[in-house]
Amino acid sequence: MINSIRVTAVSALFAFSSVALAVTHAESVDEIPVLKQESQHAVSVKRISSNFLRSHYKPITLDDALSEKVFDRYMRSLDINRNVFLNADVEKFKAEQDHFDEAIEMGDLDVAYQIYQLNMQRRIERYEYALTLLDKEFDFEKKGDTFTFDREEAAWPKNTAELDELWRERVKYDALNLKLADKEWPKIQELLTKRYERAIKRLKQTTSEDVFQTLMNSFARSIEAHTSYLSPRNAERFQMEMNLSFEGIGAVLLSEDDFTVIRSVVPGGPADLSKKIKPEDKIVGVAQDDEDFVDVIGWRLDEVVELIKGPKGSVVRLQIEKGDSESTVPEVVSLTRDKIKLEDRAAKSEVYVPETGPHKGEKLGVITIPSFYNKLSVDVRKELESLKEQKVEGVIVDLRGNGGGSLTEATLLTGLFIDKGPVVQIRDGAGRVRVEQDVDGKTYYDGPLTVLVDRYSASASEIFAAAMQDYSRALILGEQTFGKGTVQQHRGLGRIYDLYENPLGSVQFTIAKFYRIDGGSTQHQGVVPDVLFPSAIDPKDWGESQEENALPWDSIKRATYSTFGDTSQAAKQLSEMHEKRVKADPEFAYIFEDIAQYKSKEDDKTLSLVESERIKEREERDAKRLKRANERLARQGLEPVKTLDDLPEDQPEIDPFLDEAANITYDLLGTGKYAIHAQ
Repeated sequence: MINSIRVTAVSALFAFSSVALAVTHAESVDEIPVLKQESQHAVSVKRISSNFLRSHYKPITLDDALSEKVFDRYMRSLDINRNVFLNADVEKFKAEQDHFDEAIEMGDLDVAYQIYQLNMQRRIERYEYALTLLDKEFDFEKKGDTFTFDREEAAWPKNTAELDELWRERVKYDALNLKLADKEWPKIQELLTKRYERAIKRLKQTTSEDVFQTLMNSFARSIEAHTSYLSPRNAERFQMEMNLSFEGIGAVLLSEDDFTVIRSVVPGGPADLSKKIKPEDKIVGVAQDDEDFVDVIGWRLDEVVELIKGPKGSVVRLQIEKGDSESTVPEVVSLTRDKIKLEDRAAKSEVYVPETGPHKGEKLGVITIPSFYNKLSVDVRKELESLKEQKVEGVIVDLRGNGGGSLTEATLLTGLFIDKGPVVQIRDGAGRVRVEQDVDGKTYYDGPLTVLVDRYSASASEIFAAAMQDYSRALILGEQTFGKGTVQQHRGLGRIYDLYENPLGSVQFTIAKFYRIDGGSTQHQGVVPDVLFPSAIDPKDWGESQEENALPWDSIKRATYSTFGDTSQAAKQLSEMHEKRVKADPEFAYIFEDIAQYKSKEDDKTLSLVESERIKEREERDAKRLKRANERLARQGLEPVKTLDDLPEDQPEIDPFLDEAANITYDLLGTGKYAIHAQ
């Protein structure tokens, strides 16, 4: 038990020390707020528990086994990289791990608040120590020096000396990244001093609701991956994010450790149209127009959102650390803030016509669907009519990056390609199954069809792709999809008769599960394409498969439907042709090379802290990019360039996956084994 907040000798010393910049650190551990459970929290936790126990799809028992899961997740939420708590801290609190169920049941969360309080104290001590490391410049050529960026499975530090070493590595890592971005030591000192002092300030702004939210989400996510608690403040923040998404840069953000991370980009928004921002990218700096960048590492999410927001037509520049890159040197992306127009996020079609090769002049239609919005099916029907007028020989439906949306639209979209029949089955927690059907008896396009998906295709995208596959109506191409096959319900915790000073939050929990018409679930497994494209990411390491406590794959009774024939032989033949072709394709040679490099380093958990080594790695990456760029220019009959900055701005975008999807569609046409009528 923690009975008081104390100032250690080391933290008291650091609180009044100064660095070479002559910045005095007046912040000290004894200034952190003493957090206690608020009056509404006892009722909130009981209502949260009641919702989960009574209404969740998954049967739940509030017992010691669940209690231990909640405790473990809570500790990881507070110190996921195991560089804040000491092993002695963790061992002391383990005595309470079987009592979290009782705490939730009784509404008495004192122990959780004590753990959080110690975490704040330890974090401030760490940042104060980090500030002292800025007194003199690091030796950036110290051989063998590394930073371990993933310590989730590491042992908890035994003593302060181990903690000090972990934080020396971290601070040097932060400093080296700035040095690689051409910052001199005085500027590095200034930036990191501001960063760490802001982190201390942020910790001292922690509220009781922050503790409650962390604990309740540890409880919720210990039950199931898509079950969560949303505090009143975060409900407002979520609304801000949504407003930002549709009136700002078109990106939904989340806070992860000390970073602001791109959760998703809104189709048709500035971030999406830039083609330079992807999910998992980190925003590390923000600048207004041509002003200097503001370092936002360690900022609260709402503060970053406020900095990014701005009037329509204004420019914001972001420093982005790519989530899919080994490089930690940020890229600068300039975005013009705008309101997303409906037509920008609507389905669009184009005619794909090769200028060279065996299929020169042969027309295919490509329909790109960014999301399952209201009236999507109406828009796609119009696009199909347009493509038929242009006499395309086949159609590709591109669902890459489509995270889902309306279930109704998934059903209606399926109905454009079949006469009638079941589309998806939905089972609730009581075992009741209902079937969503297409009933109009009309087919709006009965020609050759392929569907292109990737690991970001989820939910409604998976329902449509699965239906097309189960009917043998289309061949599915690409990567195995995300695997989200669950339905969530949102409920507020407040009651009209509540008289609490502060409002209550809300919960989201899973109430049903999607099943394909063949009886298999889309949950966890997603949709496995008929023709798989090369990917660096193993399906078990992505999507629902990597979510703790995700509901498992299972199956129910097959719905009644007729297929369009057996396409398995055609799929096998086309897969063989695909594999032969990509082995000879220079763009796929790059992809295979990148996959091999990724695989060789995917288990690495350390980064070099030697400047010359990092510079060499960067130069090698840039040299590889330049070589590839010049090879592409040569294939286009253009002159080579000396640097990446010299590349022509109007160079056409290369999409080898769409090109290969087109090749497979042409192959499908050549076999004559594609769906026309149901059997």
